[in-house]
Amino acid sequence: MIEKSENLILGILAHVDAGKTTMAEGLLYYSGTIRKPGRVDHKDTYLDTFEMERARGITIFSKQARFTWKNQRYTLLDTPGHVDFSAEMERTLQVLDYAILVISAPDGVQGHDITLWNLLRQYRIPVFLFVNKMDMPGMKKEKVLENLHKYLDDRCIDFSKTYNRKEEICDELAMCNEELMQQYLEHQEVELKTVKKAIRNREVFPCYFGSALRLEGVEEFMNGLHGLVQLPKYGEEFGARVYKISRDSQGNRLTHMKITGGKLRVKGILESSQKDGGKEKADQIRLYSGTSHELAEVVAAGEICAVTGLQDSQAGMGYGAEPEGGEPMLEPVLSYQICLPKGCDAHGIFLKLCQLEEEEPQLHIVWDEHTQEISAKVMGEVQIEVLKKLIHDRYDLDIEFGAGSITYKETIAEPVEGVGHFEPLRHYAEVHLLMQPLERGSGLHFSAQCSEDVLDRNWQRLILTHLEEKKYLGVLTGSEITDMQITLIAGKAHQKHTEGGDFRQATYRAVRQGLKMAKSILLEPVYQFRLEIPAENVGRAMSDLTRMNGEFQPPQTDGETAILTGSAPVSLMRDYQKEVIAYSRGRGHLFCTLKGYEVCHNQEEVVSQMAYDAEADLENPTGSIFCAHGAGFVVPWNEVYDYMHLDGILAKKTAEESEEEPARRTSAVYATSRGWGDDSELEEIFNRTYGNGNGERSGWRRRRTEERGVRMVTAPGSSIQKKTEEKEYLLVDGYNIIFAIPQLKELAEINIDSARSKLMDLLCNYQGYKKNTLILVYDAYKVEGGIGSVEKYHNIHVVYTKEAETADQYIEKTVHEIGKKYHVTVATSDALEQKIIWGAGASRMSANGLWEELELVRKEIQEQYLEQTNGSGRKLFQDLNPEFAEYLEEIRLGKKTCEEKHNEKNEI
Repeated sequence: MIEKSENLILGILAHVDAGKTTMAEGLLYYSGTIRKPGRVDHKDTYLDTFEMERARGITIFSKQARFTWKNQRYTLLDTPGHVDFSAEMERTLQVLDYAILVISAPDGVQGHDITLWNLLRQYRIPVFLFVNKMDMPGMKKEKVLENLHKYLDDRCIDFSKTYNRKEEICDELAMCNEELMQQYLEHQEVELKTVKKAIRNREVFPCYFGSALRLEGVEEFMNGLHGLVQLPKYGEEFGARVYKISRDSQGNRLTHMKITGGKLRVKGILESSQKDGGKEKADQIRLYSGTSHELAEVVAAGEICAVTGLQDSQAGMGYGAEPEGGEPMLEPVLSYQICLPKGCDAHGIFLKLCQLEEEEPQLHIVWDEHTQEISAKVMGEVQIEVLKKLIHDRYDLDIEFGAGSITYKETIAEPVEGVGHFEPLRHYAEVHLLMQPLERGSGLHFSAQCSEDVLDRNWQRLILTHLEEKKYLGVLTGSEITDMQITLIAGKAHQKHTEGGDFRQATYRAVRQGLKMAKSILLEPVYQFRLEIPAENVGRAMSDLTRMNGEFQPPQTDGETAILTGSAPVSLMRDYQKEVIAYSRGRGHLFCTLKGYEVCHNQEEVVSQMAYDAEADLENPTGSIFCAHGAGFVVPWNEVYDYMHLDGILAKKTAEESEEEPARRTSAVYATSRGWGDDSELEEIFNRTYGNGNGERSGWRRRRTEERGVRMVTAPGSSIQKKTEEKEYLLVDGYNIIFAIPQLKELAEINIDSARSKLMDLLCNYQGYKKNTLILVYDAYKVEGGIGSVEKYHNIHVVYTKEAETADQYIEKTVHEIGKKYHVTVATSDALEQKIIWGAGASRMSANGLWEELELVRKEIQEQYLEQTNGSGRKLFQDLNPEFAEYLEEIRLGKKTCEEKHNEKNEI
């Protein structure tokens, strides 16, 4: 069921000094909320309640007031007008039903007004305009409307005094959309509901004129707005959108939100709509109006309220059915170091400043562990002064801000595969990420294209969570990365040793390793500008823009004014307004809005100045950790490809495109007999796995062949050999097979040694028939002090692993060593182990499959024997001397005894 809201949320916006706060006082005065309208210069306004706001005469924090007009309830959200506090204003836009944009008639449309207009368009918020200060000398509606049409929209229509201008207004409305045009042509008028719909759809922008200070035109504006708005409709399912975090005078944390569906009750549970979001309880529900508030037991959809008891809420977060908000469009482009007093606890102050970041997320408070310094991102000098005062009042701390620096970002130029491996003792995880560049302004996107046969779905979800939870730093300047598609393409876990934190480490390292392998690009913030100057100054302006590495269109003329539009780096253009005013003698105007990030014009210079060392950044490592001899060791980023346990996807695709590989046979049974290696070859493999006993670390390395561009596994110091099919290897996980086969398991319950011997005898017969190299591996990782051993049992090799190493680990290492040169089959029923060795290129055989093979070989040996004897069976004494055989046969039948034969010999 869909219900109409009984409350309408209005936001009031303007450029600083346009009269926004005075207009808000007029609205509250006419509605009866306040008895007397306050004045900014008198420091007694209803909504600017903070000392800093009244001292400076500007709105710094968004606040709300509740009023009623003609039986309709409204919530008015007053937003900051100064450009330095634009982030606070933008967060408020997420919860508005309609916006009131106040324009100063003497100043006309300013650069910040254009920014506000663009934001309102992006957030799809319908707008009513109030042109203020029309009581100033020389102000004319026609001139102001022309200015609005030029810089904002042609559909800004004068709705004032409609009772005298009905036909004129209808004529202008007919030009706004087809439905209005059709109604006007058919009936010479337009319906009110159609006009309301057009306003709601941002196809018409009503304009009113007056003087807020003198209360002229304010009441007419309120009546016009009341008659032209549509009440929004909401669903029954609960939803809420957080737009602000603040603290009251007692320090209680307040979460300001709009209810977008259903109802919220005191002690109700709020569940975040974020992935793996938690649940929290609403302790209090407050309805604020100015500095006062009243408690509510329940609030319905369409209401603005502040909730206590929520500790994990953040601006932009959604609850219930409301999705999480997108990234803000306005963001600071300047970063400042925070200079703390001597002797203070820098880390403790950092934690306190993080509370400010909750209230102002765009601050991006960052702690540098290496330099023990704190930095923050701010919009400008005014915000810096406000922050200093706020920190002093709240924490009794006097801080200073260092020189501001441009906030850069980084991306990559071409696709790359990032690999992260984390394998200290008893931990294991490997992650492969495909990192691809995207268009400018795309941000970061994460996805998974990894088969669940390679990596379980739960691990894949965990990796995606780790990708999204962190802001990754680039390797050129340590700046945040952006404009990339990062896709999980492969991964590897261990059934016994992998924990959730292992994949966090592997994921972080994979991103950084990929960035080091890629060609990184430094991005800098760029302004979109519109420069209006006298025609005689156009040459100077074009020369300046060229010097600033700007890109611009050919100048256009509007009377005696030349107009230049284009873009230029923020680092070079941020102080250009002063120059424009100087050389144009105050007649020039520069309008700048942040366009986004583009390739840095002086990358080498910036990288050199910032002197960031990616490999020295211990908080963001680029290398990986592998394991050898029961201990982890660090592998640098440029050698990770040589050590990784899974084949690289990009390298594999390159190999497939360059040369078609013959298909590998995957059957577990081969009828062709093969030669098998001698003891020295197996001993070499064993030494490479465990070391040769002199303390030298042995690691498995993958090296790239020149002729084919693919990697092959070799031991350090050994030569690279192309794969050959001369030998076949069968590796058997001993205990896994014993406890998977009922016949052997039953014997093991009586005597494990007998079960081991039985399996070894069966495998000896099997090897004798198949003529392959058969390695039987038994776990001995629980044997304290065990150094591992390899033994020859008849015609097979039996390996007992060393302490702290399982049969799985030994088999994996062996497969990685010999799987690139010979055909290897692994017999095990461990599902994870099967996936791992399959990814390494070996064939798989289950325990039941091996048992069937053993039975098949036994039957084939028996059949061959019967064929050799023509089916008659073999006689007991067939191969003996005929005379002696006859004698033994007579004894067997009881015809003679040994004594009789002895007597016969004596007689002779």
